[in-house]
Amino acid sequence: MAVSNFKEKTSVPGVTVTVRKGNGKGAGRPPRNGDAAARPVDFGPLATWVGFNLRVAQEATFQAFSHRSAEIGESPGRFSTLTIIARNPGISQTELSTANGRDKSSLTPVIEDLVRRGMVERKRMDNDRRTYRLTLTAAGKKTLALMTRAARRHERNLDRIIGLRDKKWFLEILKRIAGEIE
Repeated sequence: MAVSNFKEKTSVPGVTVTVRKGNGKGAGRPPRNGDAAARPVDFGPLATWVGFNLRVAQEATFQAFSHRSAEIGESPGRFSTLTIIARNPGISQTELSTANGRDKSSLTPVIEDLVRRGMVERKRMDNDRRTYRLTLTAAGKKTLALMTRAARRHERNLDRIIGLRDKKWFLEILKRIAGEIE
């Protein structure tokens, strides 16, 4: 986690914050030798707020999976999209955006890219020409198989951190938050 211009101690266990020298420009990039000093940061009430900690954990897991996905030449967002299409052949783009938790306008470029690259086939419905049905092509299935292997390695790492005993409970809590948040 990279943060600039913080001066006090952290109360978030296990978080090391990189504080940039100078005006803070370049925050977010890895530090160069001698470019940064790690020191504790005071997060105040954020340290005990669920939303903040969910965001920090999500970013950490996203970055870890990004590294695994990059080895294949894909992004993490493509994995969930390909998986949902594979498990639900003929799903509409609207259904996919709802299932994926993404706005349709942000998902459309992803679908267009996957279609252009030959991984997804998009067909208009006969009874509603405004609606597209999506299916994976052979290339999409091959890419999904590679990404699934990377995702399983990533998931084993998360299982190690959470513990298999707590995983079911943890997933139930996350689903409850997603389903009940106002």
